[in-house]
Amino acid sequence: MIPQANPGAGYRALKAEIDAAVARALSSGWYVLGAELRAFEAEFAAWLGVSAVIGCGNGTDAIALALRGLGIGAGATVVTVSHTAVATVAAIEMTGATPLLIDIDPVHYTMDPEALRGVLESSPAGLPPIRAVVPVHLYGQPADLDRIVPLCREHGVALIEDCAQAHGARLHGQRVGTFGDAATFSFYPTKNLGALGDGGAVAVSDPLLAERISALRQYGWRKHYISEEVGVNSRLDEVQAAILRVKLAYLDGHNARRARIAGLYTEALADGRLQPPAQRVGAAHVFHLYVTRSRARDRVQTILRESGIGTGVHYPVPVHLQPAYTGRIAVGGAGCPETEIAAREIFSLPLYPELTDAEIETVCAALKALGSAEELPVHQGLFDNHAPASRGWPGQARP
Repeated sequence: MIPQANPGAGYRALKAEIDAAVARALSSGWYVLGAELRAFEAEFAAWLGVSAVIGCGNGTDAIALALRGLGIGAGATVVTVSHTAVATVAAIEMTGATPLLIDIDPVHYTMDPEALRGVLESSPAGLPPIRAVVPVHLYGQPADLDRIVPLCREHGVALIEDCAQAHGARLHGQRVGTFGDAATFSFYPTKNLGALGDGGAVAVSDPLLAERISALRQYGWRKHYISEEVGVNSRLDEVQAAILRVKLAYLDGHNARRARIAGLYTEALADGRLQPPAQRVGAAHVFHLYVTRSRARDRVQTILRESGIGTGVHYPVPVHLQPAYTGRIAVGGAGCPETEIAAREIFSLPLYPELTDAEIETVCAALKALGSAEELPVHQGLFDNHAPASRGWPGQARP
């Protein structure tokens, strides 16, 4: 079986260098907030094009630290999308702020700027003032920052980019993570830049903000053992920082390999049975995931599994419909219909740099063979998978 993701292959491909880096960190005798982390923070900041990077425990903490660094918490509303890993929303609630979820555009699966405009101009009744917006650069695709950035500036709200799936993605040649007031990254093992455990970081270009976030990640200390404000314990350890230093050197090449594999998949889908991912004009997609869609998703996944090809669904249930959130989380006035439709139809094909040419050929052959599956609907255009508004979520009545 060719798995949809394979972080072990990433380790094996760089085993000698990673093992040496781990040994270096272990032999140093300093395991938290030491030389490896300082070096990684400087190297990642230079690669990204910001003045400072602050390593932390994971990508969820990174979002919470960015918000807290900007003074956003209880008494504030933060706008993000429902079509995201639940971590985005969990991080907002960690600060005491109120999440407000809005819809995606149906083509790129990222924040719909018109939905954002709607809530910024007329926020749902009963919510605290909107203080920040967190667009998610999903699947490796930049969000529509050409429209989102001006909206945030016009309404005086902070912009925090969630870059957990977009290490190296660009918009008009500029790396994502450099457009807003802060940007957050996850280094979960399956990410384009992945550790061998949890890890995250906040990227900023304001020195004072960097200093505050750096203090917040360790109990609010600026002076050892003295908390100037209430902080947390969220630190990227030395071993993971050493591993990330190794993998950062290969990131651009690995992203190019991902894009090449994605191009071959798209060529294999020319028969029209599945909808390939669209790429935003002016954007460089880094294909953290290759997300296609079909109205017959379950059947397609079964056919591919029988051909030895694993798939995944990112994400099967929108945040606003999950048990922990449904009925209590705020949703924009227009609802999230595109999110709900997409969540029923999308799935991810195997994509990671270590896929062999033979494995790629196997996936492409299976995709081409779908063209002979008469029971599968033919996709005709970007909007053909849209269902009528009356089409309900499985097991749940529509309002």
